[in-house]
Amino acid sequence: MVFKYTILYVDQVVDTITFYETAFGFARGFVHEAEDYGELVTGDTKLAFSSTKLMSDLGKNPSRPDPDAPAFELAFETENVGSALEKAVAAGAVLVQDARQEPWGQTTAYVTDPNGYLIEICSPVQLPSAG
Repeated sequence: MVFKYTILYVDQVVDTITFYETAFGFARGFVHEAEDYGELVTGDTKLAFSSTKLMSDLGKNPSRPDPDAPAFELAFETENVGSALEKAVAAGAVLVQDARQEPWGQTTAYVTDPNGYLIEICSPVQLPSAG
């Protein structure tokens, strides 16, 4: 088995993809001609978006993200958290937590996308060496 997709339910697929392109520099991989599904190129696992209307039409009842009580977060790793955070906020992300140094040595910041999904912008974690 392979973890292939993370799919977020949004009202406007194309607007959301445009935001992620601008805010985080991801490349557009695919947008269906009906504009109810699209994917970004993010590595081996695709970040995809499906319209809430399509999911409702398919008998699913997607809930809206709650930035005050998130059920999960997306984490995007970068060497320069401050610069990435500025770019994301300039593109329309909402600041949740400014960049800060964590006790374990990682720099983290948090924003929400225009849909309310929580996104961590973080530096690489330095794992302890074996032995």
